[in-house]
Amino acid sequence: MFKHHLATALLAIASFGSAAAIAQDKPVTFRFAHTLPATDSQNIAALDFAKRVEARSNGQIKVRVFPNGALGNDGTLVTGVRSGTIDIGVTGNPFLTGISPNLNVLDLPYLFENEAQAFKVLDGPTGRGLLDDLDNYGLKGLAFWEIGFRSFANNKKPVGQAADISGLKVRTTPNPAHIKAFELLGANPQPMAFTEVYTALESGAIDGHENPPTLILSSKMYEVQKHLSLTRHAYTAGLVFMNKRKFDKLTPENQQIMLEEALRAAGYQRELNAKNQEAALKELQQHGVEINANPDIESIRKIVKGPVHAEFTAKYGDKILKAIQGQP
Repeated sequence: MFKHHLATALLAIASFGSAAAIAQDKPVTFRFAHTLPATDSQNIAALDFAKRVEARSNGQIKVRVFPNGALGNDGTLVTGVRSGTIDIGVTGNPFLTGISPNLNVLDLPYLFENEAQAFKVLDGPTGRGLLDDLDNYGLKGLAFWEIGFRSFANNKKPVGQAADISGLKVRTTPNPAHIKAFELLGANPQPMAFTEVYTALESGAIDGHENPPTLILSSKMYEVQKHLSLTRHAYTAGLVFMNKRKFDKLTPENQQIMLEEALRAAGYQRELNAKNQEAALKELQQHGVEINANPDIESIRKIVKGPVHAEFTAKYGDKILKAIQGQP
């Protein structure tokens, strides 16, 4: 499944070229930053990306990876890559929607039925179009990696249906769709950077958050939460992006290496997440987290999907949304 989508996308990249590229006169070292723990699949994929890029470029491109918010939180990372103080970044799609509005479509609740549908869209023409739109904002979109399907976790009470979320203080991303969805559910959404979530749960500033089980495990959120409900209410892509000026200075051959290896790393990271999903749930249970594997998803879907999708369409039109919904 992963290999089929990636093979199609790699064929599209094979024809890529840039007339603006100039010959490199010396090796370059790029700083690649993200905010997730060193043990997370995102960091493992970033290290693999760095190794393969250096090998394929014959040492012309070296990549140093900085995990766990070492170079700043999600917002700082995006600003840093745009300005060139950071060369490459990967963060959740919601942190780039303020720059490229079309990306808002990917954060709509219950947009994708499963991972296979998400990968087909993200690795296909629609996904590539969304990445290419970043060219207009000083960034070069390299590939979509994965945060994953979000599920609801909190330290107050079990969540079995939509009504159980009402009244809770919930960390969300800054994306309007995420905020609106939790407002409709009667919660009090609190947008904040991922690097602040653990402390906010620990201090009681928030009651809950929504992230994939693999990330909840790698970030040790089980230490400050009691309950996890597998609501899978939204899929979040991890967008890998680079300072466009620096990308344009690479030779066409090295530009293609960066694009191809970012896409290959996407497949590697997704496979790690799929492989580790069940193990993560078991380990979370061992740490004392109570897991509801079968919440009443329909009670949540009927409250949030229609209104949030309609709000997006009113603001941005329905062209991209229809293209995504047309994918089986």
